Amino acid sequence: MSLTAIMNTATSGMLAAQTGMRVVSDNIANVNTKGYVRKTVSQSNLISNGMGVGVHIDAIKRATDRFLQSASLNAVSDSGRASTLASVLDTAQNLFGDPSGENSFFGALDDVFSAFSKASDDPTSNLLRTQALTSVDGFLSESSRITSSLSSLGKDVDHRIASGVSQVNDLLQQINGLNTDITRAKVTGTDATGAENVQSGLIDDLSKLMNIQISQRTNGGVIVRSTEGLSLAGDGAAVVSYQTSSTATGFLQVIQANGGNTPVALNISSGEIKGLLELRNTELPNLSDQLGEFVSRAAEELNRASNAASSAPAPASLTGRNTGLDATTALSGFTGKTTVAITDAAGAIQRRVEIDFDAGTMTVNGAAGPTFTSSDFIAQLNTALGGQGTAAFTNGALSLAATGGGGAGVAVADDPTTPATKIGKGFSHFFGLNDIVKTSSFSPYETGLTASDPHGFTSGDVITLRLTDAEGGLIRDVNVTVPAAGTMQDLLDSLNARNGGVGLYGTFALDAKGQMNFTAYPGSTASLSVASDSTARGVGGPSFTQLFGVGPAERSTRGERFVVNPAMDGDPSLLPFAKLNLAALPGANALAVGDGRGALAIAKSGDVTTDFSAVGGATATKTSVLRYGADFGGAIARKAATATSRKDAAEAVATEVDTQRQSQEGVNLDEELINLTTYQQAFNASARLIQASKDMYDVLTTMVR
Repeated sequence: MSLTAIMNTATSGMLAAQTGMRVVSDNIANVNTKGYVRKTVSQSNLISNGMGVGVHIDAIKRATDRFLQSASLNAVSDSGRASTLASVLDTAQNLFGDPSGENSFFGALDDVFSAFSKASDDPTSNLLRTQALTSVDGFLSESSRITSSLSSLGKDVDHRIASGVSQVNDLLQQINGLNTDITRAKVTGTDATGAENVQSGLIDDLSKLMNIQISQRTNGGVIVRSTEGLSLAGDGAAVVSYQTSSTATGFLQVIQANGGNTPVALNISSGEIKGLLELRNTELPNLSDQLGEFVSRAAEELNRASNAASSAPAPASLTGRNTGLDATTALSGFTGKTTVAITDAAGAIQRRVEIDFDAGTMTVNGAAGPTFTSSDFIAQLNTALGGQGTAAFTNGALSLAATGGGGAGVAVADDPTTPATKIGKGFSHFFGLNDIVKTSSFSPYETGLTASDPHGFTSGDVITLRLTDAEGGLIRDVNVTVPAAGTMQDLLDSLNARNGGVGLYGTFALDAKGQMNFTAYPGSTASLSVASDSTARGVGGPSFTQLFGVGPAERSTRGERFVVNPAMDGDPSLLPFAKLNLAALPGANALAVGDGRGALAIAKSGDVTTDFSAVGGATATKTSVLRYGADFGGAIARKAATATSRKDAAEAVATEVDTQRQSQEGVNLDEELINLTTYQQAFNASARLIQASKDMYDVLTTMVR
């Protein structure tokens, strides 16, 4: 071997050792730098004619493990989702208060029944009546506050999703841009680890927001894909967008860099954005929906008891709620008997109209009166009242009034043996003639409509229904046109059509009480919301969505629409604390001022078994309002506790995986000291070889001289 070859071999060794020491120096200097990945030197022997002629630095690499990286990214995504859910659900739980504390929302309902129980002991006390109304107002105000706060949480989550999507797009742009720098460094043989470390940190940040898949490019850099394989970065950055509206389910779309301008659904299964989507589309609406169901049923039972009673003296008029129906449809379907009585200031019945819905007849003061059908009921009732009272049906609401003044009033009572009933409600209760609690919604959405009833919506109006999958991705929007044919069955057929309806994914159906529900087919993950609704039942009437409570947007806001009857709130003496005595003799008082039976019935209404619909992930059940409230409160606490437990577990997994990743990628000072010593010795050996070559050269030149 020539001296030149020896010098070249030694020089390559010194350069390799210098590179190694520089790498070790970088590692030691960045021992506490977050996101820094330990660098290693990859080198190989230079061979010529079967002889070693030096060493070559092939590359400076990062000490990464792609399996540990993948596990770490998945763990971070799971932790981000769990932490987001736990944080917001804990905030939501706090809105209801401590179930064992004095200021609990569910305790407020106990206060309502307790206040009416006290008032029943002294029905003439205006103070106790006022306190009873105050307790009802407090309960309803709390419901409104919580519903509004949950809605605000939903809007905040909506903004956070939009912000997170914007951050995703920024990260994808940066990750994709760094691929160019990394590739250039690889091609020129320079150190690309700095850019790779920055890119790795950006990928870690992206994984907190959404779960992704990472693969290496052959020429350096990475390709980022979604869980279903959509290209997000690597050969161009994709653009992610969040499609949202105030009424429909929000979802993600993506336009791929090389996929044209056609957006496709982007499904993610973990990450902060996934947690936020679950909160926005499912968890918070479900919580609001169940709250609305609870308050609706509590109001229903209070109103059931109040409509079976009357104030003493009776009020001059009774005005019902907007049923959303026309008079003929609203008055059809009743069975049994009810009595409309006109009383004087002392509570004696002046005119008594007994209505037999089975026979279609009216009896006036014990004598035969007019016959009727549902279409002429109002006219015949006015005839039977004989000028001492009036009946009217306007804008979906029935009203009754006593005429003539002088303290005359009107009271309604169902027959004790064969009471008038429709969908399980008495005559006065169905129309809400003597409600303590009023609402601007149609909850609990039990319309009483049957398949043969006219649907009442204008032909040609359109409802846009949005179908989404279990991951929140858009399946499709369906535009359903109200048919020209006029029955509810015709409307159901249009809704359930396979072409132009939801028939490929599930079915709409009316139950026995006229409540409409959408049920996905077994095995289907489709869920339904309403993107838009231009329908109206009659002129100025409710939309399809409002009347039937279709979609989470309508149902989740009903908890803030309940108020105390303004008439009773202004005059507590109108509270229905007495019972109309249908057996009273002519001229005798049928309403007694000191009668507290109505107040006692209201106080006990919380223990009456009633039907609760399947809402918010809770199954349909038959129980009392108080028991349902206790179960609901416990369910909220369990949901929040479960979310916290999952967060802790996900964080523990993420910490463990990160520890393992750091043990592989992090800097170990002991190892670096060994490497430094090794490279120093290699450098010294190469230097000695150069010195030996110089000495040999000097000897040779001396011999030549």
